[in-house]
Amino acid sequence: MEKIKKNPLSLQPDLSLFEPATLEERESLNVMRPSIGFWQDGLRRLRKNSVAMVSLIAIVIILFIAFIVPTFYPYDYKTQDKSAGNLAPMAYSKAEQARIDAGEFVMPHLIGTDNLGRDLAVRIMIGSRISITVGLVASAIIMIIGTIIGAVSGYFGGLVDQIIMRIVDMIYTVPDLVIIILLYAILRVPLKELADSVKAFEWIGTIGVGLISIFIVFSLLYWVGMSRIVRGQILSLKEQEYVTAARALGASSGRIISKHLIKNSIGIIIVTTTLQIPSAIFTETFLSFIGLGVAAPMSSLGSLASDGLAGLYTYPHRLLAPALMIALIILAFNLFGDGLRDAFDPKLRK
Repeated sequence: MEKIKKNPLSLQPDLSLFEPATLEERESLNVMRPSIGFWQDGLRRLRKNSVAMVSLIAIVIILFIAFIVPTFYPYDYKTQDKSAGNLAPMAYSKAEQARIDAGEFVMPHLIGTDNLGRDLAVRIMIGSRISITVGLVASAIIMIIGTIIGAVSGYFGGLVDQIIMRIVDMIYTVPDLVIIILLYAILRVPLKELADSVKAFEWIGTIGVGLISIFIVFSLLYWVGMSRIVRGQILSLKEQEYVTAARALGASSGRIISKHLIKNSIGIIIVTTTLQIPSAIFTETFLSFIGLGVAAPMSSLGSLASDGLAGLYTYPHRLLAPALMIALIILAFNLFGDGLRDAFDPKLRK
């Protein structure tokens, strides 16, 4: 069709300017970025955080050392060798040196041995395993209890919220260390008798009454911070339109809390739980340091540091090695938790 030339003096608009755009023209003008979900956006932000990524790599390496390396390490954490006591790092005992002279390969004691001849490197590995396991299990307990109580308090509000928050305020005033000591004193004898008399409860003697007391206190006291955070998140989410729609459709309160409110708060819950892990590890380490942790011969980083304190001037590596591992674990989890918070907390997004 021949295009008609428009008179430049005419006031009639050029109809060709109003023709629909072709598919190619529309695609060339499409400058919107592709839609991504909450988790994809958070992971993208997390990958851009170099400090968080380095911390994650450090955590993976620590987990490998604590949980995998002891399975093929040539020394055991509880085997005693009085002839190999108080060895320096990378040293051998006389018996081991004789085996080397006979042509046998013997692994050196990487960090030396303690006064009972037990290899310090493998004991630090097992101690790291105990401390990390306590931190993970305690954080899981805190997350479950705190999330449930905080969600119920925030959703129902009113009298229910007032009662729960006053209970939380009272728990905040309870000294946790005193409770742990009291539980240890009360449970020590009956649990020991139970472990000695019933074969199914022999594990109590392995991990120690002190560690059981720590878990009980975590379950009773340490969930209050998580419950307050979840409560605040639920209070802001329960007024959203999708919650009103769920109520109008006849959804029960339990379904609304579990399927809508908690799921939409999962980001802040994961971030808070991750930041709780180093706090739980530090608490367990401190209690083991003062003798309320795992039972011998099981080792914890706190108990190893306590043993190394006695020979600080003569064998300083016995204290420095577990202390450095404690610092590395807590620092790595703290920095990774900060990275998760920066990536998944909507309030910190620009």
